Parts: sequence; structure tokens; C-alpha cells
Amino acid sequence: MESLPERLKPLGLSAHGRWETLFEQAERCRPRWVTLTDPDCISKVDRGRLSRSTQLLFGPDGVFRMVTDPDVDVVVTAMVGSAGLAGTLAALEAGKTVAVANKETLVMAGPLVMDLAARRGASVLPIDSEHSAIFQAMASGRAGEVERVVLTASGGPFRGKTAAELANVTVEEALRHPTWRMGPKITIDSATLMNKALEIIEARWLFGLPPERIEVIIHPESMIHSFVEFTDGSVVAQLSPPDMRLPIQYALTYPERVSGPARRLNWKELGAWHFEQPDLGTFPAVQLGYEVARRGGTCGAVLNAANEEAVSRFLNGQIRFLDISRACQEVLAHHDYIAQPTLANLAAADRWARQEVIRWTTTRQTQTR
Repeated sequence: MESLPERLKPLGLSAHGRWETLFEQAERCRPRWVTLTDPDCISKVDRGRLSRSTQLLFGPDGVFRMVTDPDVDVVVTAMVGSAGLAGTLAALEAGKTVAVANKETLVMAGPLVMDLAARRGASVLPIDSEHSAIFQAMASGRAGEVERVVLTASGGPFRGKTAAELANVTVEEALRHPTWRMGPKITIDSATLMNKALEIIEARWLFGLPPERIEVIIHPESMIHSFVEFTDGSVVAQLSPPDMRLPIQYALTYPERVSGPARRLNWKELGAWHFEQPDLGTFPAVQLGYEVARRGGTCGAVLNAANEEAVSRFLNGQIRFLDISRACQEVLAHHDYIAQPTLANLAAADRWARQEVIRWTTTRQTQTR
């Protein structure tokens, strides 16, 4: 926003509980509203630190008011986890362009989200670096000419490790991502490769591709963000240094490309780039992504919720690193599958999956005593 003040004006900002950071951003951007979604913040915030020109809102009603206002053109949905679904649906219902950084929205409710966008004449643009890369590369041909897409993955901090070597890794080790600086949940997803599982599902619905035409390859340098292969054998890739400002800006200014702050490739310093197949034995989460992409229905909501709960419990020291994928696999295998769920069905599946991970964790802890 600050690099393109003549083009972009933030009207609303939201955060969960970090009100100090939100107010600092509001001081710089002077939006019309800010919204806090954590109810515990209501009694904690220092309203005196917020400009009188900015209105303070709370909860889902505040998010709804911001994303549906007639003056809002683009809504960036970047909340981590299932929390972003309601705001995304509200924005699409209002016919907005939605720039999606919250992959869990499409993982949970991909068919519902894309159907709503089509019915309301709204647009869904990707911000994830991999999906933005695919979106950009697809511009080189027509949709019917796409043979397959290939999502790249850095491999995370444990690339090349065996399951035995990962049995006792610490939270601190799992949070040391070699390429990207991200929040703890997303960083753990990268370490388990669950982020690729979620991205497979996201690509399935975002681009309307069957899972057998979506592949994953490890690329530790993180310079090539994904590939698109066309029916004639041509492969188009999007390259750039790992810098999220580029896909964010592209979504905000689409269909134009404008100068911005993202880092550039230094062609004089480029060396070798490497590629390898993911180790599906050590990182079984990838296979869960394919399973969910094939089955659809309630599977996405269950996998997403189970993973969120399992990651939280790993970060709190309640389960081990390898237990994250084990818990997800167990919960996914035993849920009551619904092929064409409603939003109520998805919400119920989400709640059930979280409780099942808690039960699974308690059972394992009892067995190991």
C-alpha cells in the first residue's frame, strides 16, 4: 500500500488479538475502520492510541461491515486457518474481488466458494506464491491447453531427513525455515509438508483441475514458484526471489503489472537450481492432500481442522512432530463423510475433527505412561 499510494487506499484492517500492531498500522495508513476479532480484546485495547478518523469495530460483524461496504473494491483474506471463511464468503456474496492468502478457505469449502463467486460475478485471485505463479503462467495459454501444474516446495527445515531422525525434533527446530519468514502455524505446515497438501487441494478448486494433473516437486532455492505444462509440451514457470510483496501486489493491481518494492533476480549471481521428488514416506501429509482433492466433500474441512489442532498441540509440547500427520490421517479416515456438504455440515465437521484430535492426543498420552 505504502509503495503505491496513488493506486491503493486501505479502507479497513483487521487482526485477531494483536491490537497494538493493528493500531500502529492504522496510524500509518489511516483506514476508515479497524476490526479486532478476539473478544478478550474489548476490555484491553487503549482506544486513545487510535486516530479519531478510524472507527474501531469488533468480531464477525465488524469484518462483515468492512468487506461488504460499497466503497471496497478488493478484499485480501489473510487470516490463518478456518477463521477466514466467513469473511471471504461475505465479500464474495457482495460481488467483491477477493485476493486469497488464506488457503484454508478453499481447502474447507472450495466448491461452495468458487460457485458463489461465479453466481455473484466476483473474482478470486491467488496470493499464495505458488498459486500466483500458476495463475500468471496460465496466461500463456488457454485453460483447455493446460496439461498439468507443478507446485514447488522448499522442503522446509527437514528436507532430506528420515522419519527416524525426526522422531524427537523440537519446536524450535521445526520453526527454523530455511527460506521464508512466516507465522508459527504456517512454518510448521512447511516442515511437515502439510502446506503442500493444502496447496494441492486449493489448486484443485481454484483452477478446476483434477488431482492427477497437480504435482509437487522440491526446489530448495525457492526461486521458481511453480510451473504450468501445456498440451504441446511447453513448460512456463514464474521466477522471482522469495518475496511475498510480488504476489500480493500482483493480486491488488491485476490485470496490470506496475513497478513495486519486490526484490529482483540478480542474473549475474545466479547459480545452480535443484529439484527432487518429495519423500512421501517421511512426509505422508502430501498423500493426504491428494486423497482430499480426490474425495472432496467434508474431507477438506476435516483435514484442515485436524491439522490446525494438531499443530497447536505440537507447538504447546503435547504431541511430537510426526504425530501431526498421524493424527490427521487417523481423524480423516474415521469421519462421517458427506459428499455435498452445506456450510453447516462443514462447520460440524470442523468441530468434530478438533475434538477427535484432542481425544487422539489424550489416548496416546495415556498409552505412553
